[in-house]
Amino acid sequence: MQVHPSDLKKDYLPVGEHGKTEAWVVLKAGPDSRIYAGLRPGTTADNLKQSLIDGTIADHLSYFTPKPWDGVFIPAGTVHSLGGDVVVFEVQQNSDVTFRLYDWNHIDKKTGKPRSLQVDQALACIDFSQVVIQPVVTLVEKIKPVRRELFFYCEHFHLWLLHGHSPFTLGEIDVPRVLVCTEGMGQIEHNDAIYTIGKGDIFLLPAVVGV
Repeated sequence: MQVHPSDLKKDYLPVGEHGKTEAWVVLKAGPDSRIYAGLRPGTTADNLKQSLIDGTIADHLSYFTPKPWDGVFIPAGTVHSLGGDVVVFEVQQNSDVTFRLYDWNHIDKKTGKPRSLQVDQALACIDFSQVVIQPVVTLVEKIKPVRRELFFYCEHFHLWLLHGHSPFTLGEIDVPRVLVCTEGMGQIEHNDAIYTIGKGDIFLLPAVVGV
């Protein structure tokens, strides 16, 4: 269970670091999967801290059972965690700043001890005014020649799901993009060269490529 600071929490950001807003798209989810994102209404810094002492933190966590292709937007300052058999694709701000609030009593296999927590920093970075997090409502922008579905569009990143069997154009003028294949396979053509792409492959499309 962790928290990332926002860009406004400068006292908790190392020099040269940024806050970390992120988002997930669920690729795989079993019946016991859980996504914990946000806190239940009425949760305060005091009662959340007390719950860490008496072992009742779960009473303050908002969660839902995810299904494949759910999109979850997690603003900086959100308490969040994955539970059970769930695999997500994550996009985020370029930051590695993480404060661990609770670790579900896990033991580090390398040390045989619990992993370290950063409770005070995590509590200081939580946005307690935030509402409960639920899957986003996506927007289908096109259906031909490819189904283009918008998941996230924020100041830090944009993410679409593209699905189709006919050729279509990728890229954007003066904007770099990252193409990730989550299912199936295909080909990318550029400057008379052909690149095969399959499940799990990632391609960086530099801004200079254009459309």
